Amino acid sequence: MNPSARWHYYRRIVPAYFGSGRSQLTFWHETPKINPQASHTQFGPYYMLFREKADYAGHYDADGIPMLDYRGSIGLQYNPIAIAQWGLANGNLLCETDNESRRQKTLKAANWLAANLEQNPSGLWVWNHHFDWEYRDTLRAPWYSGLAQGQGVSLLLRAYAETRDEKYLEAADQAFIALTQPIADGGVVLEDADNNLWIEEYIVNPPTHILNGFIWALWGVFDFWLARSDANARRIFDRGAETLLRNLARYDTGYWSLYEQSGPGLQMLASPFYHRLHVVQLRVMATLTGDRRFSVFADRWDTYAKHRANRARALVEKSIFKLLHY
Repeated sequence: MNPSARWHYYRRIVPAYFGSGRSQLTFWHETPKINPQASHTQFGPYYMLFREKADYAGHYDADGIPMLDYRGSIGLQYNPIAIAQWGLANGNLLCETDNESRRQKTLKAANWLAANLEQNPSGLWVWNHHFDWEYRDTLRAPWYSGLAQGQGVSLLLRAYAETRDEKYLEAADQAFIALTQPIADGGVVLEDADNNLWIEEYIVNPPTHILNGFIWALWGVFDFWLARSDANARRIFDRGAETLLRNLARYDTGYWSLYEQSGPGLQMLASPFYHRLHVVQLRVMATLTGDRRFSVFADRWDTYAKHRANRARALVEKSIFKLLHY
């Protein structure tokens, strides 16, 4: 990392982790939990609870839409992934309580997503992030994400199921197309030389196959199949699930899970939060697919986290990776 990049890293990361007050991490780092009310055969509540996100205690704009504080030079920003998760969280509570306030928050998020789809240079409808983000090479605004596409689709379909308002279905149909198209054509899908199908959270070259983002994006594809009986969505989901099964061993260090596929050299381990998230996501994948191989990895990674030495080693190695790379 050159001195300039290292300065930008400290200016962005250190205040977020160690500064006073709330940062964007306040939103992301809740305790991952499976939603016991979700079904893999009937469209309804989302697969994770996101309970702490429903009542996010950070910033909101004048319309009540959550904004994340990235601090430093980035400051307050709309993040379409966060808005989708906030909407899904309130949608889960709406299913439990039939509370009008939860309904309004769910629809506020869906309205924002429907209104903020933008066409990328290839003419596909995406949710852009309108701020630069340092990940390997800096992602220059506006940039889009397979994770945003998947979770945005998941929320819009639930908003349509709640209201039968066609604007939500139209937006979901538009956003889903990017989940079917290769990166070279403006989409977020990558097929590698081994016939693996990936949905990329960050569009970078070489690709990094971020695990949590891939899995969450796949749930959006599954939702589209469940809600729309779309054969292409089912094909993409099944190929993505098979890609995971063929590659999960590559994310297993023998004591912890990897956040991504970093290539040769020092690997990027998951933080304790993302390691717990991986376990929950794999348990959901076992339910959605009926394949217990996902549960085998979930059980193994859950066991890793119970050992203090593993947790300490993972934290140190992840910190070193961050300092050396970005």
